[in-house]
Amino acid sequence: MARTRPNVKEVDPVWQRITGEAEEAIIAEPLLGGLVHGSVLHHANLERALAYRMAQKLSSGEMSEQILREISDEAYASDSDLGASARADIVAVYDRDPACHRLIQPLLYFKGFQAIQAYRVGHWLWEQGRRDLAYFIQMRVSEVFGIDIHPAARVGKGIMIDHAHSIVIGETAIVGDNVSMLHSVTLGGTGKEDDDRHPKIGNGVLIGAGAKVLGNITVGHCSRIAAGSVVLEPVPPMKTVAGVPAKIVGEAGCSQPSISMDQLLSSDN
Repeated sequence: MARTRPNVKEVDPVWQRITGEAEEAIIAEPLLGGLVHGSVLHHANLERALAYRMAQKLSSGEMSEQILREISDEAYASDSDLGASARADIVAVYDRDPACHRLIQPLLYFKGFQAIQAYRVGHWLWEQGRRDLAYFIQMRVSEVFGIDIHPAARVGKGIMIDHAHSIVIGETAIVGDNVSMLHSVTLGGTGKEDDDRHPKIGNGVLIGAGAKVLGNITVGHCSRIAAGSVVLEPVPPMKTVAGVPAKIVGEAGCSQPSISMDQLLSSDN
């Protein structure tokens, strides 16, 4: 008798692990049963759970939870990259944040992860030409999470934003894959120009807390920006920059700074 092969779309180790952790969480803390059931166990997949969670967090008297959930469901159904990026983001947080011990934590509690997923829906709306609705999502993300990402910005997958307070990413900014940044990072412009005016961050870059990267400059792949730096000039790949204004102070120190999360400047730099 032929063995039935599973449908690849039904094999989702990330979601399977999250649901297992959800059941364990309810056993450990029954008072969270309503939250965990509503946010995780009542849903068939991660996409539906994300749509529900974002709608809960972003709804207000101006737009109901039901409408926001329908918008998010439509986005996830139309673009499979949204779900794939969410999975890459949640694994990135688990791998790089020492305070994250379970995959369920970003989904339920971490505003950096939640804000990025809401931005992704807003960016999908922007690409569909639904600009005012995208601006509304941006506004609510800023009000609720304290993170302001323009819906036209382009952000890759595998993004980890630790603590995530006061993040600003401008309209023409590009953020590559597997980037890590800490709180109070700004990817901004330098004046009133309305053309391509924001930074382009390469893959695997680590941006320290409070760093400001300003203007249409490129930060090369696998580089490090030290905490509190103000970057006004392009950064070559695999370098460490620090200071105000930032200067090259050495090599990146490892092949994947955004994954190692090593923010110390050694004597070799």
